[in-house]
Amino acid sequence: MLVNSNVKYEIPSVCICHFILSTIFYFFPLSIDEVIRKRLLIDGDGAGDDRRINVLMKSFIKWCNSGSQEEGYTQYQRMLGSLTQCEFSMGKTLLVYDMNLKEMENYEKIYKDIEQSISAAHEKIAECKREILQAKRIRKNRQEYDALAKVIQQHPDRHETLKQLEALDKELQRLCHIKESVEEKLELRKKQFHVLLSTIHELQQTLESKPMLQLSQKLST
Repeated sequence: MLVNSNVKYEIPSVCICHFILSTIFYFFPLSIDEVIRKRLLIDGDGAGDDRRINVLMKSFIKWCNSGSQEEGYTQYQRMLGSLTQCEFSMGKTLLVYDMNLKEMENYEKIYKDIEQSISAAHEKIAECKREILQAKRIRKNRQEYDALAKVIQQHPDRHETLKQLEALDKELQRLCHIKESVEEKLELRKKQFHVLLSTIHELQQTLESKPMLQLSQKLST
């Protein structure tokens, strides 16, 4: 079948993809998953894949419209070259895809490591806070202990205090004895004074009664 080479064909992208898949599947037998995978990869990312497909389609059209065996063989070799380039591009894309998967795994590992580091940092911060609180309590207790120790140092020790108490007790007993002795002497002096007063009173009465007796004797004579 001959086609006018001056006519330009606008072939839809879907038809091109189906043609490429059929051609690749013919020359390179693949599983269904690999076919779908390569179909997704053949769309390209703007790195010249569309141009290669267009070149392959033009070579296929020229091969269909070839007028001689030599021209057909030449177009056939060009198609094989285009297919090789497409296969190479797909292989490179697969490598990039695998590399991206590995990078994603690496990033996930790094992300997990970062999460673990953050978690460990939070735990370390919490532990440091607890240590700071404990250190503050210890410092406060130490300050209170130092203040109490200063107060205690201002007073004599227990042994010295006991000696002082013992000395005070002896002094108190001595003073008690002195008090008892003084009270006994005072009581004795009170009794003696009372006897003295009684004697004086009797003497006074005697002196007062003696002149009256003398007067009565004179009157009787």
